[in-house]
Amino acid sequence: MTRHIRLGRWLTALFLVVGLLQVGGAGLRPANAELRIDVTQGRADPMPIAVGDFSASETASAQIGRDMAGVISANLQRSGLFAPIDQASFIQAPGSLGVLPKFADWRVLNAQALVQGAVTVQGDGRLRVEFRLWDIFAEQQMVGSAYFTVPANWRRVAHIISDVIYKRVTGEDGYFDTRLVYIAESGPPDRRVKRLAIMDQDGANHRFLTDGSDLVLTPRFSPTTQEITYLAYYNNKPRVYIFNIDTGQQEVLGDFPGMTFAPRFSPDGAKVIMSLARNGITDVFTMDLATRRVTRLTDSPSIDTSPTFSPDGRRIVFNSDRGGSQQLYVMDGDGANVKRISFGKGRYATPVWSPRGDLIAFTKISGGRFYIGVMRPDGSGERLLTDGYLVEAPTWAPNGRVLIYFKQTPSDKSGRGGSVKLYSIDLTGYNEREVVTPLDGSDPAWSPLIP
Repeated sequence: MTRHIRLGRWLTALFLVVGLLQVGGAGLRPANAELRIDVTQGRADPMPIAVGDFSASETASAQIGRDMAGVISANLQRSGLFAPIDQASFIQAPGSLGVLPKFADWRVLNAQALVQGAVTVQGDGRLRVEFRLWDIFAEQQMVGSAYFTVPANWRRVAHIISDVIYKRVTGEDGYFDTRLVYIAESGPPDRRVKRLAIMDQDGANHRFLTDGSDLVLTPRFSPTTQEITYLAYYNNKPRVYIFNIDTGQQEVLGDFPGMTFAPRFSPDGAKVIMSLARNGITDVFTMDLATRRVTRLTDSPSIDTSPTFSPDGRRIVFNSDRGGSQQLYVMDGDGANVKRISFGKGRYATPVWSPRGDLIAFTKISGGRFYIGVMRPDGSGERLLTDGYLVEAPTWAPNGRVLIYFKQTPSDKSGRGGSVKLYSIDLTGYNEREVVTPLDGSDPAWSPLIP
């Protein structure tokens, strides 16, 4: 089977699935027991996995083979579900893809899975990348694929391979072939420079999209295209832009006095949902992107803000103080059937519906501290994943299993310090990691898988 995938802004590569090749073996597990990590059952011990350097027949591609193995190993480790084994302890080299691994040597290292790969520069200049994932105890291949692309796109192929491994072992879609946009911050607190920035989910290929001359806030990804909305203060007036990452084209969606958060896209990308303050009252509105027609969804004397669609587009979650304090509410896509869902102590804000539809992430403020938590759409099952002096603005990975948010540390009495950093955490609440950025970072948004 073949299909075309885009690898970057203007490059195209051919993707060939080699298939699920089954190789007979001694099979130390029962026949019906396969290698699997269950990500739905809370904290799990990371699976030991061996990721060897991808072999290369040419000197020019040898470094690519080493770098690809490093990217794959780092992706899997950051997920918290895999524990890559130090290559210095390998008893045998991963070897040629045409030769069966010596499974006994890998079992000595307690490896449960082995990743082998090879890179070759073809006569037409394309890079051919092949990999195989082995179940060490069952002594059989779990998956194998080959990819053809230009050499410059080796890193994206490594992310795609990481996604294949993640899905084969967990049964859940991966999230490594994605990008993050966020607000890069620098300068003193009273003269903060904020620029829109983008990078791969692992921090590679970082670049700035704006120059810092205008204050920018709250970027949001489209779920269907590589477009983002963001809010910028142009001549001190809030203006919403749509930016196409692939083409670099930008258009003004409109000037929106009273707006404090950028709009979010609907699941089909055809409209955006936003909160606007008019005559001192903040309500929820939608805008059709084709016609620019604006529809009002809420009409109350309260502050209704931070709306987000459910993944099927049939419901909306938002926060409102209509009950006397800032709480979470859900309503139908047309604004009907408003229902409160949060009832814990404290205030709730910035709700975001999971791409899976099963959870809503939020920021909670209680007892002078901030929390990032999740709850079911009916308000049940509230769980707080992390807390801090200031943690805010969760955004979901496309598989609905990991969140990224920003965390600020307090400044001293002189106003110094107070750094702002991005962090990720999975739904267990145990695997929290800093997402390293060149400058301070806030307001992250996670892309869907790159098409």
